[in-house]
Amino acid sequence: MRRLFYLLALIAPVATAAQLPDFTEIAEKQGAAVVNVSTTQTVRNPLLPQIPNLPEDDPFYEFFRRFMPSPGPREFQSNSLGSGFIISSDGYILTNAHVVSAADEITVKLNDKRELKAKVIGADRRTDIAVLKIDATGLPAVKFGDPGRLKVGEWVVAIGSPFGFENTVTAGIVSAKGRSLPQENFVPFIQTDVAVNPGNSGGPLFNMRGEVVGINSQIYSRTGGFMGLSFAIPIDVANDIAQQLRSAGKVTRGKIGVVIQPITKELAESFGLAKPTGALVNSVEKGGPADKAGIESGDVILKFNGKTVGSSEDLPRIVGATKPGSRVAVQVWRNKATRDFQVVVGELQEDRAARQARRGGKPQQGESTSRYGMALTDLSEAQRKELKVSGGVLVEDAQGAAMRAGIRRGDVILAVNNQDVRSVEQFVQAMGQFEKGRVVALLVRRAGNSLYIPYRIDGN
Repeated sequence: MRRLFYLLALIAPVATAAQLPDFTEIAEKQGAAVVNVSTTQTVRNPLLPQIPNLPEDDPFYEFFRRFMPSPGPREFQSNSLGSGFIISSDGYILTNAHVVSAADEITVKLNDKRELKAKVIGADRRTDIAVLKIDATGLPAVKFGDPGRLKVGEWVVAIGSPFGFENTVTAGIVSAKGRSLPQENFVPFIQTDVAVNPGNSGGPLFNMRGEVVGINSQIYSRTGGFMGLSFAIPIDVANDIAQQLRSAGKVTRGKIGVVIQPITKELAESFGLAKPTGALVNSVEKGGPADKAGIESGDVILKFNGKTVGSSEDLPRIVGATKPGSRVAVQVWRNKATRDFQVVVGELQEDRAARQARRGGKPQQGESTSRYGMALTDLSEAQRKELKVSGGVLVEDAQGAAMRAGIRRGDVILAVNNQDVRSVEQFVQAMGQFEKGRVVALLVRRAGNSLYIPYRIDGN
């Protein structure tokens, strides 16, 4: 009996080990297609005292020099790390948009230790997808899998550069599928318990066949480090965005002009629904696609373009993936019965952040304003009411001479040498009156207060 127990004790560990997956082949074959992405960004010190840029013969120059603290550097370099993976042998790379957001310079380090400069082909903030391009050929590329075939409990592998440790392999299981996260309406996230940390962002998530099924994007953490909850963007969603970015440089999404909310058990009962399903419309944009089709507040959208809307989180994804201009069938629940409508899908407009991301993270600035070191936009009526001003232009970015003078992003320039400006065009005309080297007084509204800032026109 004792001999039998001894034999079983020897066999048990072998049997247990035989059941565990082997990740070595994935690491060896797929690791070469995973890259390290490092970025450099010039950041302005937000804590600097606002010392005017005065000439040495100015009577106030000595006062500021003696009594104001040393400001230190106005600019400094900020570096960040992330991951990515090669999707074609000619140098196209997928990563997260937040990895390369506002970067001045992007460097991609390959598995063979080569370091190459990369440019952003396009970035989409709403799905956190970016496409990079490096000047190289004959590169190893990943193969895409089908996230729809993933099963909860299935083993998955992440490869990336957590905290800068290149080609780190971690493994875990799929914890859930189709997760919705706050402020993330267009991505049905894959939840895993794979160890993902800062630097893993943008790296691939592989299934056991060595196919990419997702892009590691976010973690849930109360400490800033891994706590067992990681979220990946399904690769089919990412690939669709990547194709649009490569072909058009931007992403086109559908919209129907409704504000929705979830259906609870109590609401379902009050509307006569058998179960809490669909998306409840609580308001309709006047003149929008849904309004024109006849959809009303209080309707529950059950199907859109033949696809079932299981919950309110499903609708933005389905509508967003629909081509603008398409005529689609929409089934709603109204007065305890289903009704069918035909909706012509509109186009969801890019917000300012998305436009800036598409331009590499920099606000748009015309040739006329950029020579003054500022990116300016006209104020809307709503902004003027909020700021209690009748005119002015908004500073969206300040660099060069403007930054040296102490002008900040978010300032509103009201006047040039007491000459009121109500538009960017008027600002350019006012500045054009003065020669290079002239100091002008810019009246600026900042945090509810007004102040004059001396600005020297350097002509660059």
